[in-house]
Amino acid sequence: PPAAGAELSGVFQEFGTTECHFINGTEKVRFVMRYIYNRQQYAMFDSEVGHYVGFTPYGERNAKRLNSDPELMEDRRTAVDTYCRHNYEVSRPFSVERRVPPSVSISLVPPSSSQPGPGRLLCSVVDFYPAA
Repeated sequence: PPAAGAELSGVFQEFGTTECHFINGTEKVRFVMRYIYNRQQYAMFDSEVGHYVGFTPYGERNAKRLNSDPELMEDRRTAVDTYCRHNYEVSRPFSVERRVPPSVSISLVPPSSSQPGPGRLLCSVVDFYPAA
């Protein structure tokens, strides 16, 4: 709710996301579809669960409605193959094969009054992918 005396902005945000999680290439694949309203996830389909789950009263009503549609559920349950695995080759160069070499810098940190003694070398390695 807005603060006392403040007006509502009239801006609301509703969106959904679809995600494909690949473990060991396409050997193990997980399809996730999330429904979000004003930054709060209210429902989700997860291929590992096999049906919609609601997280709010509104989401529970929608999950029940969506789960009762056999054609929709068949589409969601096969999305691991028809959506994720099907599009794997298209996204692989940007995700799996993506390599960014590290940026390395070495600098001398001079001694300070709080840490007397010889200076120290600071090695920074940043901006690389994958993290491993």
